Amino acid sequence: MLTVAVQKSGRLSEKTMELLRECGINFQNGGREKLKAVATNFPMEILFLRDDDIPECVADGIAHAGVVGENVVKEKKRDVQVAHKLGFARCRLSLAVPKSMPFQSLADLNGRKIATSFPNILKEFLEKNAIQAEIHEINGSVEIAPSIGLADLIFDIVSTGSTLLSNGLKEVHTVMRSEAILITTPSLPAEAAELLDKLIFRIQAAQRAASYKYILLNAPNDSIEKISAILPGMKSPTVMPLAMEGWSSVHSVIKEDDFWEVIEKLKENGAQGILVIPIEKMIM
Repeated sequence: MLTVAVQKSGRLSEKTMELLRECGINFQNGGREKLKAVATNFPMEILFLRDDDIPECVADGIAHAGVVGENVVKEKKRDVQVAHKLGFARCRLSLAVPKSMPFQSLADLNGRKIATSFPNILKEFLEKNAIQAEIHEINGSVEIAPSIGLADLIFDIVSTGSTLLSNGLKEVHTVMRSEAILITTPSLPAEAAELLDKLIFRIQAAQRAASYKYILLNAPNDSIEKISAILPGMKSPTVMPLAMEGWSSVHSVIKEDDFWEVIEKLKENGAQGILVIPIEKMIM
């Protein structure tokens, strides 16, 4: 059985469980209250832990794998390996100062007191840039530190920046970017490694599906060649004749990011009755 550690609450936890459901893995209800859940249709169990505990749990082999933010892995400095990047829970770790504090360059940080919940990442950054500053480690509510005189500025997670603004702070420098990652223990048993490969295969299929759309359209036969060049698909579009003479139905796959540009080109080349459908899974 594959044991995977997951954050017990929060948006990262919700997105992780949503991804596992997209991978076709179902769990018994009530698992989080018991801090453990077992899949009903895949040899896997989930351990619901604090995010700070996941790297240690995986490094020590208590869990074969874990889902956690890159920032947590870097901060904890445990011996784990990154198996796959998951593409959600994206954020950045940044320095933020009060709006009234002048800031021209990193040199302005010398002699300052910085509040953070990520002292190791901050220390490494300060040393790399030869900055002499005092690190004040606190847990939670980092944004309030400057307003109560606990620190001159902060180093913390930023997603949208709204929390900074509401506390009278401005972001001045991004130190690192982070997203959810799947980590594994270096000494992964063979059976667990095989199951992990199967899990990653399912994850990749779900991720590809989220990035593509299935498209169907009708086109005059004399435009098929031009439309096929616009819609290469995974190999080439599928073209099937319609009952109406001189027309065909074209089926293909397009990237979500290219959607509107592609649609415009299709219409310019005579495409009609265009349907766009979400893809549930995409196997390469």
